[in-house]
Amino acid sequence: MRRNTGSHRGRAVVLAAVAALGAGLLSGCADDGEDGSGGSSGGGDSKGKTVVTVGTYGVMGFKQAGLYDEYTKLHPNIKIEENVIDPASNYYPQLLTHLGSGSGLADIQAVEVGNINEVTTTQADKFVDLSKADGVKKENFLDWKWAQATAEDGKTIGLGTDVGPMAICYRKDLFQQAGLPADRDAVSKLWAGDWEKYLDAGKDYAKKAPGGAAFLDSAGGLFNAAVSGGSEVYYDKSGKPIYKDSPAVKKAWKLATDASASKLSAGLQEFTKPWQQALANGKFATVSCPAWMLGQIKEYAGDKYKGKWDVAAAPKPANWGGSFLSVPQAAKNKDEAVKLATWLTAPEQQAKLFEKQASFPSAQAAYDLPQVADAKLPYFDNAPIGKIFSEAAKNSPTQVLGPKDAVIKQNFTDVGLLQVEQQGKSADEGWKAAIKTNDNALDQ
Repeated sequence: MRRNTGSHRGRAVVLAAVAALGAGLLSGCADDGEDGSGGSSGGGDSKGKTVVTVGTYGVMGFKQAGLYDEYTKLHPNIKIEENVIDPASNYYPQLLTHLGSGSGLADIQAVEVGNINEVTTTQADKFVDLSKADGVKKENFLDWKWAQATAEDGKTIGLGTDVGPMAICYRKDLFQQAGLPADRDAVSKLWAGDWEKYLDAGKDYAKKAPGGAAFLDSAGGLFNAAVSGGSEVYYDKSGKPIYKDSPAVKKAWKLATDASASKLSAGLQEFTKPWQQALANGKFATVSCPAWMLGQIKEYAGDKYKGKWDVAAAPKPANWGGSFLSVPQAAKNKDEAVKLATWLTAPEQQAKLFEKQASFPSAQAAYDLPQVADAKLPYFDNAPIGKIFSEAAKNSPTQVLGPKDAVIKQNFTDVGLLQVEQQGKSADEGWKAAIKTNDNALDQ
């Protein structure tokens, strides 16, 4: 689930189940321990079972979807202990500390996409090469997802759990009132191939905007959506930071600031209380919508807007977010951890996780399974979300990642764009503030 900026906040928020059966919303809490580092001091429990510990940030859904129970029924000698911490806390710094000391690690550690490059480039020797694990098939995964967790020497230190393929969620009733088409195929065609067309649709919407509802929620959300479709964004292939001159960043920045200047944005910071309240009060008509955003909309818009939200294709394929499961070399139960990580990320389990938890599979082999291929979401007027997000995932580019991707992205949205949206600064002033903050962050 989600990832950087939204990803960290999003994982802390309850998620919606998206299968046709429409499972209920689930909230997460820590099971055992407080630091997400594992919690089990030994290799087994008092009943002689092998205890495999899993350290995660926020709710990843394995427990809620019943996957742990299913695995332990298949392997009665195994007990699974999951230790969950708030992703806004110090999960990743603590993970680095434990890796440095070689102690305090869970048998399986989750790694967020914004940190995966730093792990593969500076910590790869401290993780098991999962590409050699029995049952792991590279071809089951999206090529670009596999590449994200693969070091230069070919060692793959993480198996992908979820991804965040991009769509646009929209209020079809507001579109109708503004004189725009409301059918999802027609809406997709409005902006197909170009984010500029998305803003053009917004300008048409604004001419008859109903009830004071803005066209989109946040310039920051638009920035993240647009920039996530680039190949070289914050770093180039050589590992050099390019955020000051990146065409992808500059284009996304212009889109976001143009949306703000044209009064198309509600000026909100995504995932905050005001944003949640605006969803509940119907204050905007569209949201840049990676798969994990569905749960947020359903949770905060509530039953009042059931059937009024729909899902259309994004202007261009993009991915915003995702996670991995890794096994540290210092894991107490390394062999069993590899087996569990392999099973949890297999296509069949990823399909079940999507059905129960709205966690879109990184295993492309899952896209033909009925839980994904036939998935529709009643809340979103039975939108064929399996088809929409599968197409986006398969066509998303392989993005060059760098060690500070998460920090850089957050500074563009939470420093630069917030100054533009909420403090009345110019686009140039916001840009300079974001660049200065990023320069300082990379100098540390």
